[in-house]
Amino acid sequence: MPLYVNTFFEKRVEQLFDLAHRVEAAFAAANLEYRVVGGLATYLYVEEAVPFAGRLTRDIDIAVRREDLEKIAAAVEPFDLRYRHVAGVDMLVEAEGPSARRAVHLIFTGEKVRPHYTEPVPEIGPSPRLQGIRLIPLADLVRMKLTSFRAKDEAHLKDMDESRLITPEIESQLSEPLLARLAQLRARD
Repeated sequence: MPLYVNTFFEKRVEQLFDLAHRVEAAFAAANLEYRVVGGLATYLYVEEAVPFAGRLTRDIDIAVRREDLEKIAAAVEPFDLRYRHVAGVDMLVEAEGPSARRAVHLIFTGEKVRPHYTEPVPEIGPSPRLQGIRLIPLADLVRMKLTSFRAKDEAHLKDMDESRLITPEIESQLSEPLLARLAQLRARD
């Protein structure tokens, strides 16, 4: 029986993880802190809990300290990445063939991603690692996804909830507005 493989998907996964590992190598070499947040963090947590249940993302979001920005720009250069500030977005792009859609987007700890968000990006603390990548703690990821609450965040939250990652302990740490959003999401099912 022939084996069918989605080579496009596999190539994209390989490219995404190559980029994530180059970011890890650059930050480790420069002794800088960061945490993967967003879709890739969700994917890694969900895949760890329930293999083949995660949704792949096309870019990488990382939380960094704004005061490290100059050091970050210098640290990534030897890893074929370049810092760019385009249309109000800070990102790391491939030196060859830069693309905002396949970039590493930088968000800053202690700041709100958008002015109307109720909560800022959490500070960098202890970091679990999955597949060699430093992740934001799961409770902080849930809080960030509930804060932004866009359609893709709702999909990620649903994946985490269905994988039983949103525990009563995590729920007990949420503010009332975020608990209301979680209840709203669950009511849609």
